Amino acid sequence: MSTTTVAAVPRSTAYTGTTTLLRAALRRDRRRLLIWVLSLGALTVYATVGLGAIYDTAASRQSRAAVMETPAGIVLGGPGYGTENYTLGAMIANELGLSVVIAMALMSLLLVVRHTRAEEDGGSAELLLSGAVGRRAPLLAALLVMALADLGVGVVVFAGLAGSGLAAVDSLALAVGWALTGIVFGCVAGVTGQVMTQARAASGTALAVLGAAAAVRGVGDILREHGSALSWLSPIAWAQQTRAFVDLRWAPLGLSVVLVAVLTTVAFRLDDRRDVGAGLVQPRRGPAAAPPSLSGPVGLLARLQRGTIVSWTAGLVVLGLTFGSLARSVVDMVADNPALARAVGATGDLSDGFAAAASTYFALCAAGFAVASVLRLRGEETAGRMELLLATALERRRLLGAAAAVSAGAAALLLVAAGLADGVAASAALDDAGRLGAQLAGALVQLPAVLVVAGVAVALVGAAPRFAPLAWLVVVWALVAGLFAPLLDLPDWAVRLSPLGWVPRVPAEDVDVVPLVGLLLVAAALVAFGLAAFRRRDVPA
Repeated sequence: MSTTTVAAVPRSTAYTGTTTLLRAALRRDRRRLLIWVLSLGALTVYATVGLGAIYDTAASRQSRAAVMETPAGIVLGGPGYGTENYTLGAMIANELGLSVVIAMALMSLLLVVRHTRAEEDGGSAELLLSGAVGRRAPLLAALLVMALADLGVGVVVFAGLAGSGLAAVDSLALAVGWALTGIVFGCVAGVTGQVMTQARAASGTALAVLGAAAAVRGVGDILREHGSALSWLSPIAWAQQTRAFVDLRWAPLGLSVVLVAVLTTVAFRLDDRRDVGAGLVQPRRGPAAAPPSLSGPVGLLARLQRGTIVSWTAGLVVLGLTFGSLARSVVDMVADNPALARAVGATGDLSDGFAAAASTYFALCAAGFAVASVLRLRGEETAGRMELLLATALERRRLLGAAAAVSAGAAALLLVAAGLADGVAASAALDDAGRLGAQLAGALVQLPAVLVVAGVAVALVGAAPRFAPLAWLVVVWALVAGLFAPLLDLPDWAVRLSPLGWVPRVPAEDVDVVPLVGLLLVAAALVAFGLAAFRRRDVPA
C-alpha cells in the first residue's frame, strides 16, 4: 500500500474494525494478560503485608529510611519523600514504585510491539488490512489492549493497598500514576513500531528509551534531594513526584496524560506515512561475505544475541555495583532488625549473609536470561527460519546443542560480571579487599542451578515445543523460593523444588561439592534428553 493510497483513504473509515480486533486481541492474550495483571497486583499486596510485618516499629522503618537515603538507595528507589518519618505507605511508594513501574512499562511495550510490528513481520497484518479493516485500526486496538492491561494492574494495586489499610486517596494516586507511566511507554513502543522495520528493533529501541528514562530519573534524584530539574525529564519521575502518602499532589500526572496524547498522535501520523511491513528507518546492508565466525551455529546464535547479551551484562554489572555499595548500610540495618535478618536469610556473619542473598538475585537474572535465550530458538522455528537452516547440512542436535552452549556461556558471563562488580563495590564499602573473592565465589556457585533451568528449557524445546514457555515456571518458583521462603515459611522440600534450593549459600556457608555435581548431572541429562527428542520430532511442531 503506497503513501498516496493511504492518503486517499477517508479518515472516517480509518478505524473500521477496531472493536473486532480488540476483542480478538483480548481473547488471544487473555492468559498472558491475566498473569501480568495478577502477578504485579499480587506483588504489591504481598510487599505491603510483608514489609508491614518486618518493619513493625518506627525505629526499624527509620533504619530502612537511612539506607534509602544513600545514592544506591535513591537509584533503586526514588527521591525519598517521607524518609524523615518513614511510614509503610511512604515505603511502598519509594521502594516498590520503581520496580512495578518498570515491569508495567515492559508489559506495555511488549504488548504494543506484539500486536503491531510483530504482526507485520509475520504477514498477518496485510491479511487483516485486505479486509474490512481500517488502516489505523490495528494500532488503535494494540494501544487499547495495552491501556486496559495497565488499568487492570492499577485496579488490583489500588484494591490491595486500600484493602491493606493504607489511605484510599493516596492509594488511588499511586495506582493511577503507575498505570499512566506504563501507558506512556506503551505509546513509545507505538512510535518505535512505526519507525523500525523489525519487531526486535522496535522493542529494543523502546527498551532503550525506558532505560534512559530510568537512568535520567536516578541521576536527577541524586543531584538534589527529592529530585532535580533533570528528574522531571523522565516520565518515571512524574509518578514519583505525586508524593503519595506524604504530601499528595495530582498535578505531575497531567504531564503523563499530555505525553500519552502527543505520542499517540505521532504514532498515528507515522502509521499513515509508511507502507505496511516497512519502517521509516530502513535496516542497513550487511557485508557481502560473512566472517568465519558465522560459519557454524554457535557463532550465528551468539551473533544474533550479541546485543541482548551485552545489555544483560551491563544490567548485571549495575546490579552488582548497587548491591556491593549497599553492603555497609544493609549490614548495619540487618544487625538492628532480627526479623529482616530472617527474611533475607542473613545468619552468622552478616557480610557473608548479604553476599549470599545478593548472589540469589544474580542467579535469578541469569536463569531468566538462559530461558529466554533457549526459547529464542523456538521463535526461529515458529517463524519458519529454522527450516531453512536444517535444509542445509546442519544436523538438528548440533543446532539445539549450539543454542544450549550459547545460553550456558552467556549465563556464566553474567554471573562473573555480577560477582566481580559486587565484589569491587563491597570491597570499597567495607574496606575489605577480601570481599572480591567471596562475592565472586557466591555468584559462580549458582551456575550449576542456572544450567538446570536452561536444561529444562532445552528439554521442552526438544520434546514438547508447544509447552516450552512452561520453562518460565521454573524461574518463577525459583524466585518465590529464593526470595520469599523465610517470609512464607516454606518447608524445606518446597524450597528444594527449585534448582537454586540445592546451592550452598556461599560465602555464608562452605562449598558443598556434592549438590553442585548433582545439579550438573541433572542439567546434562536434561540437555541430552532434549537433543534426542529434537532429532525425532517434526519441524515445525
